[in-house]
Amino acid sequence: MRADLASLPTSLYHADIIRDLEPELAKALDIPLYDVMEAAGAAAWNLLKQRWGDNAQHVLVLCGRGNNGGDGYVLARLAKAEGRAVTLLQADPERELSGDATLAQAAWVAAGGELAPLSGEWPEADVIVDGLLGTGLSGPLNAPMQQAIERINAHPGAVLALDLPSGLSGQSGQALPIAVMADVTLTFVGAKPGLLTGAAPAYIGELHLAPLQLGPGLAAHPASVTKCSLNDFLHWLGPRRVDSHKGDHGKVVILGGQAGMAGAVRLAGEAALRSGAGLVAVVSWPDNLAQIQAGRPELMTLGVDVVDMEVYAKLGWAGAIAVGPGMGQSDWARHLLIGAIRSERPLVVDADALNLLAMEPQRRDNWILTPHPGEAARLLGQSTEQVQTDRFAAVAELQHRYGGVVVLKGAGTLIHDGEQCCLAPVGNPGLATGGSGDLLSGIIASLLAQGLSPMAAACCGVCVHGEAADAAAIDGQRGMLASDLLPHIRQLVNP
Repeated sequence: MRADLASLPTSLYHADIIRDLEPELAKALDIPLYDVMEAAGAAAWNLLKQRWGDNAQHVLVLCGRGNNGGDGYVLARLAKAEGRAVTLLQADPERELSGDATLAQAAWVAAGGELAPLSGEWPEADVIVDGLLGTGLSGPLNAPMQQAIERINAHPGAVLALDLPSGLSGQSGQALPIAVMADVTLTFVGAKPGLLTGAAPAYIGELHLAPLQLGPGLAAHPASVTKCSLNDFLHWLGPRRVDSHKGDHGKVVILGGQAGMAGAVRLAGEAALRSGAGLVAVVSWPDNLAQIQAGRPELMTLGVDVVDMEVYAKLGWAGAIAVGPGMGQSDWARHLLIGAIRSERPLVVDADALNLLAMEPQRRDNWILTPHPGEAARLLGQSTEQVQTDRFAAVAELQHRYGGVVVLKGAGTLIHDGEQCCLAPVGNPGLATGGSGDLLSGIIASLLAQGLSPMAAACCGVCVHGEAADAAAIDGQRGMLASDLLPHIRQLVNP
């Protein structure tokens, strides 16, 4: 996990929750909200100096009409007081400001600051401060604001975004329809989960949090989402008993691999072994067995063209089952899925098993579904774009309909068990290659078989998978193979 993301608190709060709580938190401290705005502007100015130092001699501050703009006015005043050349441009200059931004603007003018319209000429600048919208965005951008964001993104200066890059939804992390491409984002009071999932990671740059005076009070409230990391699960991955044997460490069955798809089940099986399962069996199309055994002889294999009692016996032997890698959607695949469900064993359902489930939906408690956005869309009867527009709503609805634990893969993977939603900000675009999802299925099934609860196995598995990908990407994301993760998986489950 990136150092800036690792430094964020575990508790994440949706932007609207923070906005609604701020007056209550300030009242409890008996401080005016304007004092919080002053603190936000000071924190932003200090971060700007820390990040760019003497290279930020000319600062261009863009201010909207709300509190986000108010933070910008404070920063501009402080930068001017320290001798920096500051140009401040304001949106909708003909309209009155709202809230405490009026006081911040007045203080800027009283300090000798000038106001100019956002629609006018933009000077050269070393750093642009985006104080246009923040969490104030409530719908699609209007044309003037969209044009302003396009100008920011085309400007050669570095960009510091206040609270949220303008144009980005603080709830879902989606651009509406575009957003500021920030080099650094400083968010205030609490970390927003919308900054860590969906499209948001492409816009935020480095992410920093300034809790200000209200942060400690916010922490006393229940989190909207919990940020998880591998450190949360290290107690599950301690040293093994010296007298343990292979049967003590979990038995996993991998179901899948239609003709020509031996690689998918082999990757899932090897990931299960590298994650610590004592015994792993692969049930696949008969023609795949030679390739699987030649590549990884530690995997037991069973070739089947008909799902019969031998298959059911093997499923009964398992402590956990992963179904779907390379499976296809034929009648053979459908009967494999039926067999897995009838076994009543804990399941990890992935790939084409999810597509089959979308055709014949059902609900159960002891499975983990691991859809990517396209599979999630089929499970929900939506488009992929709808899923990505609000990933939090999508993962909650998936869990409501199908039960168990749902892992919605993608940038900022979400894990939901019906009671809590966890977010894992791990992994990188190098995972966008065939076989990566098969590894995740094998890891989660292995952890399930080793005794972790479904939620713990899902969260821990996602973190192991993502951290392994980040380690593998040291040699470059482009050209990274799924199998490049395997040595790192072994290291990560042996902390």
